[in-house]
Amino acid sequence: MSWSQNTFSFAPRTRGCYLVTDEVVEKVPEIKNFKVGLVNLFIQHTSAALTLNENWDSDVRADMTDALEKIAPESWTYRHDAEGSDDMPAHIRSSLIGASVTVPIKDGRLATGTWQGIWLCEFRRYRHTRKVVATIQGEKFK
Repeated sequence: MSWSQNTFSFAPRTRGCYLVTDEVVEKVPEIKNFKVGLVNLFIQHTSAALTLNENWDSDVRADMTDALEKIAPESWTYRHDAEGSDDMPAHIRSSLIGASVTVPIKDGRLATGTWQGIWLCEFRRYRHTRKVVATIQGEKFK
């Protein structure tokens, strides 16, 4: 059993849900060295999230952004607003979606379903650089 770990950053983005599967594969080239395994992606932030969802129709990402804004609206009055009115809603949305996603690796590739992709969900209005720790455990090619 082998392990690999690295940290990378996504390009800064404004609020929204973004398909980042290709970026992950580019920034975690170690994936191709594993015959079988798991890659865990952990975002080191409390106002963004990672998830696995639709990879084809961008309307799904737009609808998800809209739905999360309704679940935790910026218009509410929150006690925590240290970094602005979008701060606490971003924390709520991040907790709902989650800080990590784990994807199987098969023959040096992510073993996602046909319509699945990795999403970065950014919940802050202004651009932020987001760091991710990628940890792989598995069997390397011999």
